[in-house]
Amino acid sequence: MGTVVVPCISTPMKGLFKSKPRTPVELVHHLRHLLPFTAVNPDLRKSKRREKICELRKVILEMRTVLYGDERLEPAEEACVKLTQEFFKGDTCRMLIASLPDLDPGIRQDVTHVIANLLKQRVNGRSIASEYLECNTTLLTIMLPGYILESDHIKIFFRYIQDPSFDIASDATSTFRELLTRHKSTVAEFLTKNYDWFFQEYKSLLESPNYISRRNAVKLLGTMLLDRSNTSVMVRYVSSLDNMRIFMNLLRDSNKTIQLEAFHVFKLFAANQRKPIEIVKVLVANRSKLIRFFSDFTFEKVDENFESDKAEVVKQIATLELKDQPSSTLKQCEEIAS
Repeated sequence: MGTVVVPCISTPMKGLFKSKPRTPVELVHHLRHLLPFTAVNPDLRKSKRREKICELRKVILEMRTVLYGDERLEPAEEACVKLTQEFFKGDTCRMLIASLPDLDPGIRQDVTHVIANLLKQRVNGRSIASEYLECNTTLLTIMLPGYILESDHIKIFFRYIQDPSFDIASDATSTFRELLTRHKSTVAEFLTKNYDWFFQEYKSLLESPNYISRRNAVKLLGTMLLDRSNTSVMVRYVSSLDNMRIFMNLLRDSNKTIQLEAFHVFKLFAANQRKPIEIVKVLVANRSKLIRFFSDFTFEKVDENFESDKAEVVKQIATLELKDQPSSTLKQCEEIAS
């Protein structure tokens, strides 16, 4: 049975009196009390379940107001801290996430915003959420089918990242980055085991018509490849002519930020001391064009290493040698790169 949208209707008597706002701790306690009523239960009257779900909706909205504020007030740090501490005590977080399939889309969206905010909250410099999740790793499999790397469902992130809804795409991108950068040894093992399908899917992000998806994908890939834990993956990636072609195109992207992030990946192709012959051929065939391109490849604000990195790339390309290659082969390489 699918989820049913539950209309919340206030009765006249309930509207006569305004209840005192609950404290953050009270909100979590009441939420915990209501969660068992979300699942369909033949022993529970439908009207009773609707009533409890309406109460839960109100509690979630109150929690969202505490965390995000409203048109009148900014969120109070002390209230956010208390809410975060209480939420990650006991099993409230697990119960709420497990109940998501039983809630209608409107409530699920509000719950997602609340949980996303709580995950980012810090208490005395500590991430309470991270500590909680480290002790409850199985919870990640409930939060979203495939939330952890071992699950095939990670593939759905490639779709969500390019979703037309900015909120969905943004949340998916943030989670995707967290999954692929947090636990380095696990990520390295995952990328090694799933290299072929993962980078084939990743190509769709690098060539996405949405510049935000493209920008985030290029930046994340650079972060992954430059991490020492992923050295073997990086060497394999930069040994692919198809991958280099993608980044030669990204260097000419209309967005300057993408150009710069693309350069940080392209320099790995140039620095590879064991370039496959097909990559050497393309670089040699396009040597003059590349050197001219990099002479004009400048940015207003870059880190202090950019110019030295660019000079090294130019040097690597300028000193490449390809002996006894017929001119027809070089011509074909120019066409491949264009």
